[in-house]
Amino acid sequence: MSTLDRRSLLRLGAAGIGSALLTNHAAARAPLLGTQAPAFHRFMIGAIEATVVSDGPLPMGKPAASFNGFPPGEITRLLQSNFLPTDDIVLEQNVLVLNTGDKLIVFDTGVGTSKSFGPLPGKLASTLVKAGIAPGDIDAVVISHAHPDHCGGLVDGNEQAVFPNAQIYISSADLDFWTDEVKLGSQLKPLIETARRNLLPLRDRIVFYKDGQEFLPGVQALAAPGHTVGHSMFMITSGSETFCYAADLAHHSVLLLEDPRGAFVFDTDAKQAAATRVRMLDMLTSDRTRMMGYHFPWPGLGHVVKHGEGFHYIPEPLKTVL
Repeated sequence: MSTLDRRSLLRLGAAGIGSALLTNHAAARAPLLGTQAPAFHRFMIGAIEATVVSDGPLPMGKPAASFNGFPPGEITRLLQSNFLPTDDIVLEQNVLVLNTGDKLIVFDTGVGTSKSFGPLPGKLASTLVKAGIAPGDIDAVVISHAHPDHCGGLVDGNEQAVFPNAQIYISSADLDFWTDEVKLGSQLKPLIETARRNLLPLRDRIVFYKDGQEFLPGVQALAAPGHTVGHSMFMITSGSETFCYAADLAHHSVLLLEDPRGAFVFDTDAKQAAATRVRMLDMLTSDRTRMMGYHFPWPGLGHVVKHGEGFHYIPEPLKTVL
Protein backbone atom coordinates (compact mmCIF):
# COMPACT_ATOMS: atom_id res chain seq x y z
CA MET A 1 0.00 0.00 0.00
CA SER A 2 1.36 3.44 -0.91
CA THR A 3 2.02 6.22 1.58
CA LEU A 4 -0.84 8.20 0.03
CA ASP A 5 -3.26 5.28 0.46
CA ARG A 6 -2.26 4.82 4.09
CA ARG A 7 -2.80 8.53 4.79
CA SER A 8 -6.21 8.44 3.16
CA LEU A 9 -7.18 5.41 5.21
CA LEU A 10 -6.04 7.07 8.45
CA ARG A 11 -8.02 10.21 7.62
CA LEU A 12 -11.14 8.17 6.93
CA GLY A 13 -10.67 6.20 10.15
CA ALA A 14 -10.22 9.33 12.23
CA ALA A 15 -13.30 10.87 10.65
CA GLY A 16 -15.29 7.75 11.44
CA ILE A 17 -14.17 7.67 15.06
CA GLY A 18 -14.92 11.38 15.44
CA SER A 19 -18.37 10.88 13.94
CA ALA A 20 -19.05 8.01 16.32
CA LEU A 21 -17.93 10.07 19.30
CA LEU A 22 -20.17 12.95 18.27
CA THR A 23 -23.08 10.58 17.77
CA ASN A 24 -22.54 8.99 21.21
CA HIS A 25 -22.20 12.43 22.81
CA ALA A 26 -25.45 13.57 21.24
CA ALA A 27 -27.20 10.44 22.43
CA ALA A 28 -25.92 10.99 25.97
CA ARG A 29 -27.32 14.50 26.31
CA ALA A 30 -29.97 14.94 29.01
CA PRO A 31 -32.31 17.78 29.93
CA LEU A 32 -31.31 20.13 32.75
CA LEU A 33 -33.04 18.94 35.93
CA GLY A 34 -33.29 22.17 37.90
CA THR A 35 -33.98 20.34 41.16
CA GLN A 36 -32.10 19.82 44.43
CA ALA A 37 -32.06 17.14 47.09
CA PRO A 38 -34.86 17.32 49.69
CA ALA A 39 -34.02 20.02 52.22
CA PHE A 40 -33.24 18.08 55.38
CA HIS A 41 -29.99 17.26 57.15
CA ARG A 42 -29.34 14.83 60.02
CA PHE A 43 -26.68 14.87 62.70
CA MET A 44 -26.19 13.68 66.28
CA ILE A 45 -26.10 15.53 69.59
CA GLY A 46 -24.80 12.83 71.90
CA ALA A 47 -27.46 10.10 71.72
CA ILE A 48 -30.11 12.47 70.28
CA GLU A 49 -30.80 12.31 66.56
CA ALA A 50 -31.27 15.83 65.22
CA THR A 51 -32.72 16.80 61.85
CA VAL A 52 -32.70 20.24 60.29
CA VAL A 53 -35.70 20.73 58.00
CA SER A 54 -36.15 23.79 55.79
CA ASP A 55 -39.29 25.88 55.65
CA GLY A 56 -37.85 27.62 52.59
CA PRO A 57 -35.92 30.88 52.13
CA LEU A 58 -37.10 34.35 53.15
CA PRO A 59 -36.27 37.02 50.53
CA MET A 60 -35.78 40.31 52.41
CA GLY A 61 -34.78 42.67 49.58
CA LYS A 62 -32.31 45.53 49.95
CA PRO A 63 -29.97 44.99 52.93
CA ALA A 64 -30.49 48.52 54.28
CA ALA A 65 -34.24 47.87 54.49
CA SER A 66 -33.69 45.09 57.07
CA PHE A 67 -30.43 46.01 58.83
CA ASN A 68 -29.55 49.35 60.37
CA GLY A 69 -27.26 50.94 62.92
CA PHE A 70 -24.18 50.34 60.74
CA PRO A 71 -21.65 53.02 59.72
CA PRO A 72 -22.08 54.30 56.13
CA GLY A 73 -20.84 51.74 53.61
CA GLU A 74 -20.26 49.07 56.28
CA ILE A 75 -23.04 46.73 55.12
CA THR A 76 -21.76 46.75 51.51
CA ARG A 77 -18.17 46.24 52.66
CA LEU A 78 -19.06 43.27 54.87
CA LEU A 79 -21.16 41.60 52.20
CA GLN A 80 -18.58 42.13 49.45
CA SER A 81 -15.71 40.86 51.60
CA ASN A 82 -17.68 37.68 52.23
CA PHE A 83 -18.64 37.20 48.53
CA LEU A 84 -22.33 37.85 49.19
CA PRO A 85 -24.78 39.83 47.03
CA THR A 86 -25.04 43.46 48.03
CA ASP A 87 -28.48 44.12 46.53
CA ASP A 88 -30.62 41.40 48.09
CA ILE A 89 -30.68 39.63 51.46
CA VAL A 90 -32.10 36.11 51.62
CA LEU A 91 -32.46 34.45 55.02
CA GLU A 92 -32.90 30.72 55.54
CA GLN A 93 -35.43 29.08 57.85
CA ASN A 94 -33.75 26.15 59.54
CA VAL A 95 -36.23 24.20 61.67
CA LEU A 96 -34.64 21.88 64.24
CA VAL A 97 -36.24 18.52 65.07
CA LEU A 98 -34.98 16.34 67.92
CA ASN A 99 -35.62 12.64 68.38
CA THR A 100 -34.64 11.89 71.96
CA GLY A 101 -35.83 8.29 71.76
CA ASP A 102 -38.83 9.19 73.91
CA LYS A 103 -39.99 12.38 72.26
CA LEU A 104 -40.06 14.14 68.89
CA ILE A 105 -39.54 17.88 69.41
CA VAL A 106 -39.81 20.66 66.78
CA PHE A 107 -38.23 24.08 67.37
CA ASP A 108 -40.18 26.83 65.55
CA THR A 109 -42.54 26.29 62.62
CA GLY A 110 -41.87 28.70 59.76
CA VAL A 111 -44.38 31.00 58.08
CA GLY A 112 -47.13 28.46 57.42
CA THR A 113 -49.73 29.53 54.86
CA SER A 114 -48.79 33.23 54.90
CA LYS A 115 -47.75 34.68 51.54
CA SER A 116 -46.27 37.85 53.07
CA PHE A 117 -42.78 36.66 52.10
CA GLY A 118 -43.74 35.39 48.65
CA PRO A 119 -44.11 31.82 47.35
CA LEU A 120 -40.78 30.33 48.47
CA PRO A 121 -41.30 29.73 52.24
CA GLY A 122 -44.04 27.71 53.93
CA LYS A 123 -42.61 24.29 53.05
CA LEU A 124 -42.17 22.82 56.55
CA ALA A 125 -45.06 20.33 56.45
CA SER A 126 -43.91 18.85 53.14
CA THR A 127 -40.18 18.74 54.01
CA LEU A 128 -40.93 17.04 57.31
CA VAL A 129 -42.63 14.24 55.39
CA LYS A 130 -39.67 14.02 52.97
CA ALA A 131 -37.43 13.66 56.03
CA GLY A 132 -39.56 10.74 57.24
CA ILE A 133 -41.17 12.72 60.08
CA ALA A 134 -44.97 12.71 60.37
CA PRO A 135 -46.45 15.91 61.88
CA GLY A 136 -48.88 13.75 63.85
CA ASP A 137 -45.94 12.08 65.61
CA ILE A 138 -44.57 15.34 67.03
CA ASP A 139 -44.86 15.42 70.84
CA ALA A 140 -43.69 18.98 71.50
CA VAL A 141 -43.33 22.24 69.57
CA VAL A 142 -41.00 24.82 71.11
CA ILE A 143 -41.56 28.41 69.96
CA SER A 144 -38.53 30.65 70.51
CA HIS A 145 -40.66 33.76 69.99
CA ALA A 146 -43.99 34.63 68.41
CA HIS A 147 -42.94 36.30 65.16
CA PRO A 148 -44.77 35.10 62.01
CA ASP A 149 -41.80 33.11 60.66
CA HIS A 150 -41.55 31.13 63.91
CA CYS A 151 -45.14 30.50 65.02
CA GLY A 152 -46.86 30.84 61.62
CA GLY A 153 -46.84 27.11 60.90
CA LEU A 154 -48.83 25.98 63.95
CA VAL A 155 -52.18 25.96 62.13
CA ASP A 156 -53.04 25.21 58.49
CA GLY A 157 -55.24 27.05 56.01
CA ASN A 158 -58.34 25.66 57.71
CA GLU A 159 -57.07 26.80 61.12
CA GLN A 160 -56.49 23.21 62.19
CA ALA A 161 -53.44 22.19 64.21
CA VAL A 162 -50.55 21.10 61.98
CA PHE A 163 -49.16 19.11 64.93
CA PRO A 164 -52.37 17.65 66.38
CA ASN A 165 -50.74 15.73 69.23
CA ALA A 166 -48.12 18.24 70.34
CA GLN A 167 -47.79 20.30 73.48
CA ILE A 168 -46.77 23.89 72.67
CA TYR A 169 -43.99 25.62 74.66
CA ILE A 170 -43.42 29.39 74.66
CA SER A 171 -42.46 32.18 77.07
CA SER A 172 -45.40 33.85 78.80
CA ALA A 173 -43.93 37.28 77.95
CA ASP A 174 -44.07 36.60 74.22
CA LEU A 175 -47.53 35.04 74.29
CA ASP A 176 -48.92 38.02 76.20
CA PHE A 177 -47.17 40.61 74.01
CA TRP A 178 -47.98 39.16 70.59
CA THR A 179 -51.59 38.17 71.24
CA ASP A 180 -52.54 41.48 72.88
CA GLU A 181 -55.75 42.66 71.18
CA VAL A 182 -54.95 46.30 71.94
CA LYS A 183 -51.93 46.14 69.59
CA LEU A 184 -54.22 45.39 66.64
CA GLY A 185 -54.57 49.16 66.37
CA SER A 186 -50.81 49.68 65.95
CA GLN A 187 -48.25 49.16 63.18
CA LEU A 188 -47.70 45.70 64.65
CA LYS A 189 -51.14 44.60 63.47
CA PRO A 190 -49.97 42.02 60.82
CA LEU A 191 -47.65 40.36 63.34
CA ILE A 192 -50.28 40.37 66.08
CA GLU A 193 -52.87 38.86 63.74
CA THR A 194 -50.55 35.98 62.80
CA ALA A 195 -49.68 35.24 66.43
CA ARG A 196 -53.33 35.32 67.49
CA ARG A 197 -54.39 33.08 64.61
CA ASN A 198 -51.74 30.46 65.40
CA LEU A 199 -51.51 30.57 69.19
CA LEU A 200 -54.95 31.36 70.58
CA PRO A 201 -56.73 28.30 69.11
CA LEU A 202 -54.07 26.13 70.83
CA ARG A 203 -54.15 27.98 74.16
CA ASP A 204 -55.18 24.91 76.13
CA ARG A 205 -52.04 23.10 74.92
CA ILE A 206 -49.58 25.87 75.75
CA VAL A 207 -47.04 25.44 78.54
CA PHE A 208 -44.70 28.25 79.59
CA TYR A 209 -40.96 27.78 80.00
CA LYS A 210 -38.83 30.00 82.21
CA ASP A 211 -35.25 31.25 81.96
CA GLY A 212 -32.83 28.50 83.02
CA GLN A 213 -35.54 25.83 83.20
CA GLU A 214 -35.04 22.34 81.77
CA PHE A 215 -38.63 22.09 80.58
CA LEU A 216 -38.11 19.03 78.37
CA PRO A 217 -35.54 16.26 78.98
CA GLY A 218 -32.16 17.70 77.96
CA VAL A 219 -33.65 21.02 76.79
CA GLN A 220 -32.96 24.18 78.82
CA ALA A 221 -34.40 27.64 78.03
CA LEU A 222 -32.14 30.70 78.10
CA ALA A 223 -33.78 34.13 78.02
CA ALA A 224 -32.32 36.19 75.16
CA PRO A 225 -34.57 39.28 75.03
CA GLY A 226 -34.42 42.23 72.70
CA HIS A 227 -35.46 40.80 69.39
CA THR A 228 -38.75 40.22 71.20
CA VAL A 229 -39.58 40.62 74.88
CA GLY A 230 -39.56 36.88 75.47
CA HIS A 231 -37.15 35.67 72.79
CA SER A 232 -35.29 32.57 74.00
CA MET A 233 -32.40 30.32 73.03
CA PHE A 234 -32.10 26.68 74.02
CA MET A 235 -29.25 24.53 75.28
CA ILE A 236 -29.61 20.88 74.35
CA THR A 237 -27.54 18.36 76.31
CA SER A 238 -27.04 14.66 75.76
CA GLY A 239 -24.24 12.81 77.54
CA SER A 240 -21.12 14.96 77.36
CA GLU A 241 -22.34 17.04 74.39
CA THR A 242 -24.03 20.44 74.54
CA PHE A 243 -25.59 22.18 71.55
CA CYS A 244 -27.16 25.63 71.29
CA TYR A 245 -30.21 26.42 69.19
CA ALA A 246 -29.71 30.19 69.04
CA ALA A 247 -32.99 30.96 67.20
CA ASP A 248 -32.89 34.68 66.20
CA LEU A 249 -29.96 35.78 68.33
CA ALA A 250 -28.47 36.99 65.02
CA HIS A 251 -30.38 37.12 61.74
CA HIS A 252 -27.33 37.23 59.51
CA SER A 253 -24.18 35.16 59.93
CA VAL A 254 -21.98 38.00 58.65
CA LEU A 255 -23.62 41.37 59.34
CA LEU A 256 -24.73 40.76 62.94
CA LEU A 257 -21.68 38.73 63.92
CA GLU A 258 -18.92 40.83 62.39
CA ASP A 259 -20.73 43.91 63.76
CA PRO A 260 -22.96 42.52 66.54
CA ARG A 261 -24.07 45.96 67.68
CA GLY A 262 -26.02 46.48 64.48
CA ALA A 263 -29.79 46.08 64.42
CA PHE A 264 -32.51 44.16 62.60
CA VAL A 265 -35.62 46.02 61.58
CA PHE A 266 -37.99 43.69 63.47
CA ASP A 267 -36.19 43.95 66.81
CA THR A 268 -38.59 45.08 69.54
CA ASP A 269 -35.71 46.71 71.44
CA ALA A 270 -32.64 47.02 69.20
CA LYS A 271 -30.25 48.13 71.97
CA GLN A 272 -31.27 45.27 74.22
CA ALA A 273 -31.02 42.82 71.30
CA ALA A 274 -27.45 43.96 70.58
CA ALA A 275 -26.42 43.68 74.24
CA THR A 276 -27.95 40.20 74.45
CA ARG A 277 -26.23 39.18 71.22
CA VAL A 278 -22.78 40.22 72.42
CA ARG A 279 -23.29 38.52 75.80
CA MET A 280 -24.53 35.24 74.33
CA LEU A 281 -21.95 35.14 71.53
CA ASP A 282 -19.23 35.69 74.12
CA MET A 283 -20.59 32.69 76.02
CA LEU A 284 -20.73 30.47 72.92
CA THR A 285 -17.21 31.52 71.96
CA SER A 286 -15.72 30.97 75.41
CA ASP A 287 -17.34 27.56 75.79
CA ARG A 288 -16.67 26.56 72.15
CA THR A 289 -20.31 25.49 71.93
CA ARG A 290 -21.60 24.04 68.70
CA MET A 291 -24.59 26.10 67.60
CA MET A 292 -27.34 26.61 65.06
CA GLY A 293 -28.92 29.82 63.76
CA TYR A 294 -32.48 29.75 62.47
CA HIS A 295 -31.70 32.19 59.65
CA PHE A 296 -28.07 31.22 58.98
CA PRO A 297 -27.01 29.67 55.63
CA TRP A 298 -28.37 26.15 55.29
CA PRO A 299 -28.34 24.10 57.46
CA GLY A 300 -27.22 26.72 60.00
CA LEU A 301 -24.73 24.59 61.97
CA GLY A 302 -21.32 25.77 63.11
CA HIS A 303 -19.22 27.57 65.70
CA VAL A 304 -18.57 31.19 66.60
CA VAL A 305 -15.12 32.65 67.29
CA LYS A 306 -13.93 36.10 68.34
CA HIS A 307 -12.95 38.36 65.44
CA GLY A 308 -11.70 41.86 66.22
CA GLU A 309 -14.47 43.81 67.93
CA GLY A 310 -17.02 41.24 66.81
CA PHE A 311 -17.32 37.56 65.95
CA HIS A 312 -16.94 35.22 63.02
CA TYR A 313 -19.17 32.28 62.11
CA ILE A 314 -17.50 29.07 60.94
CA PRO A 315 -19.95 26.68 59.23
CA GLU A 316 -19.71 23.04 60.20
CA PRO A 317 -18.47 20.75 57.39
CA LEU A 318 -21.27 18.54 56.13
CA LYS A 319 -20.51 14.83 56.10
CA THR A 320 -21.21 12.82 52.98
CA VAL A 321 -23.32 9.73 53.53
CA LEU A 322 -23.52 7.18 50.73
